[in-house]
Amino acid sequence: MKKGPSGEMPFLDHLEELRYRLLWSIGALVVCVVVAFSVVWQYDVIGWLSAPIQPYLPEGKLVYTGPVDPFTIILKVAFGVGFIAALPIIGYHVWSFLSPALHRSEKKVMVPMLLGATVLFAIGVYLCVKWVLPASFSVLLTIQSAALEPMLTAREYFSFAVSVSLACGAVFQLPIVIVALTMLGLVNPTLLSKFRRHAAVGSLLLAAIITPGDMFLTTVMIGVPLYALYEISIVLSWFVYRAKLRKARAREAAERIGGPEA
Repeated sequence: MKKGPSGEMPFLDHLEELRYRLLWSIGALVVCVVVAFSVVWQYDVIGWLSAPIQPYLPEGKLVYTGPVDPFTIILKVAFGVGFIAALPIIGYHVWSFLSPALHRSEKKVMVPMLLGATVLFAIGVYLCVKWVLPASFSVLLTIQSAALEPMLTAREYFSFAVSVSLACGAVFQLPIVIVALTMLGLVNPTLLSKFRRHAAVGSLLLAAIITPGDMFLTTVMIGVPLYALYEISIVLSWFVYRAKLRKARAREAAERIGGPEA
């Protein structure tokens, strides 16, 4: 992309750069979803995702009411798996769009951050399937069990499970977001520390939004790890902020003595 005399990219070139990054990100997502569809079709990914609900089903299997329901379910699950797989590529293009505002030393952490984002997203989904969903169903499906008989369809279950799993994976991106904001100079450890109480309340509110119904147990199960991630983010932000200060001091010292920039 061309830059002006001041070294800044013109506005139209910014738009062109954004379009280019969006096209690459969408293309990567489509390819990953197609590959994921093939994997879900051939392997028992559906069985693993349905494990949390199986103990509460009369015959251990979900039912479907429409002829295209199995295909729709596989497509939804493939989208979730494909999104996780495409996350590093999407993250790379987001980072590349923002990287002109960063120093060379800050750009070096791009690969670890992309890997970290993918791992955290996968951990969030895994904990949701293994922890949050079973706890949710143990409460939801035992309410008025003497008078009501649940009849869950596969479409309803997987829509619910995929949505909650992706939401859990998204909230686990908090450390990556805060590190990126620290690098961009929008937040610092001192500011984050001042908002600890707000973060605690916000964690519970966000957990209440993404968890089903008015379930205090699952809200706490998501809210506590989310706040723990906030505390971890403060530590990571401190390391990043200290490195930025060290770099700024070295640059100022170099300018004072008239030597080359460190």
